[in-house]
Amino acid sequence: MGHGRRSARGALVLAALGVVFGDIGTSPLYAIKTVFALNGGIVEPTRANVFGVVSMVFWAITIIVSAKYLQFILRADNDGEGGVMALAHLAHRSVRPGGRWFRVAALLGVFGGSLFFGDSLITPAISVLSAVEGLEVAAPGTGSFVLPISAVIIVGLFAAQRYGTHHVGRFFGPVMVLWFLVLAVLGLVHVVQDPEVLGALSPHHAAAFVYNNPLIAFVAMGATVLVITGAEALYADMGHFGRVPIMWAWFALVFPSLTLNYLGQAQLIMRDSHEIASPFFHLAPAWAQLPLVTLATLATIIASQAVISGAFSVARQAERLGYLPRLTVKQTSEEAGGQIYIASVNWLLFAGVIVLMLTFRESERLATAYGVAVTTDLMLTTALFCVYALAALKWRPWQVGLFVLVFGSVEVAFFSANIAKVLHGGWLPLLVAAVMATVMTTWARGRDLVTARREKIEGPLLDFLSEVQDDAKILRVPGTAVFLHPNKRTTPLALRENVQFNHVLHDEVIIVTTESVNVPHVPDHERVLIDDLGDPYDHVTHVTLRYGFSDHQDVPAGLAVARGQEGLDIPLQELTYFLSRITVHRSDRPGMGQARKQLFGWLARNAADPTHYFSLPIGRTVVLGARINY
Repeated sequence: MGHGRRSARGALVLAALGVVFGDIGTSPLYAIKTVFALNGGIVEPTRANVFGVVSMVFWAITIIVSAKYLQFILRADNDGEGGVMALAHLAHRSVRPGGRWFRVAALLGVFGGSLFFGDSLITPAISVLSAVEGLEVAAPGTGSFVLPISAVIIVGLFAAQRYGTHHVGRFFGPVMVLWFLVLAVLGLVHVVQDPEVLGALSPHHAAAFVYNNPLIAFVAMGATVLVITGAEALYADMGHFGRVPIMWAWFALVFPSLTLNYLGQAQLIMRDSHEIASPFFHLAPAWAQLPLVTLATLATIIASQAVISGAFSVARQAERLGYLPRLTVKQTSEEAGGQIYIASVNWLLFAGVIVLMLTFRESERLATAYGVAVTTDLMLTTALFCVYALAALKWRPWQVGLFVLVFGSVEVAFFSANIAKVLHGGWLPLLVAAVMATVMTTWARGRDLVTARREKIEGPLLDFLSEVQDDAKILRVPGTAVFLHPNKRTTPLALRENVQFNHVLHDEVIIVTTESVNVPHVPDHERVLIDDLGDPYDHVTHVTLRYGFSDHQDVPAGLAVARGQEGLDIPLQELTYFLSRITVHRSDRPGMGQARKQLFGWLARNAADPTHYFSLPIGRTVVLGARINY
């Protein structure tokens, strides 16, 4: 039993290496290079500057990743699920409903999730380009092939997503183990040549760098933040693998390997300043540079996987929490509920990444667009955790203040250093985030308006059932009809229309409401609530099926649970399902601007087919339409 658990944990550690750490693990390809290329080389490769930069890099990783995320943020798991939206709803449900912090937590979650989508576009583009650009070092004169090769790799990566992160992680895990070992060896060789470089790990070098060259250090911080890109993806991917395997992988392999490689690049730059243009690939001898380019390319494919997997998780959380329309979600693993594939998200990301690559064309130019969104996301996560710590963990104000002082001050400094990049590409992820935030808030508002209008048209359920019982023209037909409906107060439109137009009512009527709750998973023994409505409506039963935001809303499977655990007497293989398919139309009604109404209508028309979404049998499902003006 113990051996089996250790084997399972080892497999998860390996898979986590293949998905979670790809983004942060490929930062050595471009981070140090970008620091010394800023503003035409304003950061000169002197010993003091190099020691200061590497000290900043090491302590940024230590403070933000090793301390903040792994020791604090990853403990704020929503039933095992991570990501900024999961944290937002942990905070949201911990504070007083309707209060100021209640609204603040919801808005921070929306903007945090929106920023993550912006990051998800840049990471694949910059990672793959930075690796393939190594061809120019290994084989001079091949620069014209960099962009076409990168585009082909991106096409293959996104095409492979439908097979799931579980299978991809199995393949990528061993590759990433090799990648981090190579990072460590490349760095160690140069550290051994000049052990003095180990002194760069002392924080006093970073402090001296800032004190002696405040303007240059401030500029350098704008690129130093590139070493911690991937921290938010690490948190978002927690639901795929769990906190403990991520901790093991980080401290046992990833963190030491990154540290050695950055030290090796520092030694190389101090020895020969001509290597600044591509210090990573020059760590290797000439004969090993082409194989290193190949390995780096594989590693950057994995870097892209980390944010793509995180984007799938964030999108499903947003949908279940009412900020996006129904999405068609494919479960790619029977063992892990967090391993999913969303085709619409996948191909929208693909289109965005290709456009970015064709527009910016070089990793160095893309790096300017990276820092603003990353640092904003870091600050949002800190703010949400503080709300959660005060409300749920019962931290004292001084503890929250200390948390903000240690982590928030570092993140604010990084953010300030990146403000200047807004006009030089930093606007891009912010624009994407603004578009996504508009989409999510528009859907949430439009859904509220349509729900209010629909409930008025539907009318009270009990009043409708009383009218039907007194109407001799309504025929009772054999069989059991299942009507999907959002609540038990009002009448399902499909039920009302079936009675009005066909003048029939089934012998047994089951009204099913699927309820999304703010936890990732609901166990079967808590899934079903049954209300038979009492006399004289004993032929009508209301069933509530509760699902977490990471559960698949399989209604037939939920009814099977109701039959098995709650004793609901229904013939599962003979049920007829009825859906109310609502068509929304803009009107002059108040509540939302016409442009946002048009956006909401487009989103509603492109929502996932409810038959597939709820796993209903196509041959036994009847769809009845209705029109609602909003």
